[in-house]
Amino acid sequence: MTGDPPPDSPGWANLGFEEAQAAFKGPTQRARVLTEGWAARWLFCPGCGSAPLDQFPNNRRVADFQCLGCREEFELKAQKGRFGPMVVDGAYETMLARLKAGNNPNLVLMNYGVRAPPDPAAVTDLFVVPRHFFTPAIIVPRPPLGPGARRAGWRGCNIRLAGVPEAGRIHLVRGGRQVAREAVLEKWRSTLFLRDERPAARGWLIEVMGCVEAIGRPEFTLDEVYAFERRLEAAYPDNRHVRPKIRQQLQVLRDAGFLTFEGRGRYRLAAASVI
Repeated sequence: MTGDPPPDSPGWANLGFEEAQAAFKGPTQRARVLTEGWAARWLFCPGCGSAPLDQFPNNRRVADFQCLGCREEFELKAQKGRFGPMVVDGAYETMLARLKAGNNPNLVLMNYGVRAPPDPAAVTDLFVVPRHFFTPAIIVPRPPLGPGARRAGWRGCNIRLAGVPEAGRIHLVRGGRQVAREAVLEKWRSTLFLRDERPAARGWLIEVMGCVEAIGRPEFTLDEVYAFERRLEAAYPDNRHVRPKIRQQLQVLRDAGFLTFEGRGRYRLAAASVI
């Protein structure tokens, strides 16, 4: 890093990593130190805008950072290159217990790479999945460790990132370009209503959000959402009244300000929903 951004800079961070002076045992430890060091210096809270975040001790499980302003907790995962449809996480039972208790952390996903040698490695993409987008449907158990393993029987999990709609991805850096802080805060606020919903109702709303997103434009019709009826039937096989459920969820999303009803079966996403 070359110091703080200039006062007139539109960005809020330097994206390049600062080389630590400590000796590393290997490339994994080096990457962890560099990415966590960057986050500790530059990452701001997408919920309230406070910065910097407070870093928890390394031996703390689940969360890595906490906002001292609003007490939101964050778990950081970083890798070179983009994440695939699944993100490896910790213990399956622990994750489900935290979801049930409603105290799971928000997930921060960072991608980094070398922009052009001899430049240092730098953040290329960074987004946050708010904790209210986590449902049991996106937590996938991994096979338990075999009897010869040190933690025989332990079962980890994967986060099915493909099950999170774009509304649940709060981008701070995208394609090497920083997103304005106010736009980040606005998009975070646009989905906070999900925290007031029961887990089952929240799952339905997130599924319908994903269907609306798949239409691919801010304006859409009720009939276009009905086209996803089979997808929703597969997600909720016990529900025999999918179309009324779709109308109900669109009404909830309308009342929450996530979208507006334009009349005659036409809807429009709110501006913050499509950032």
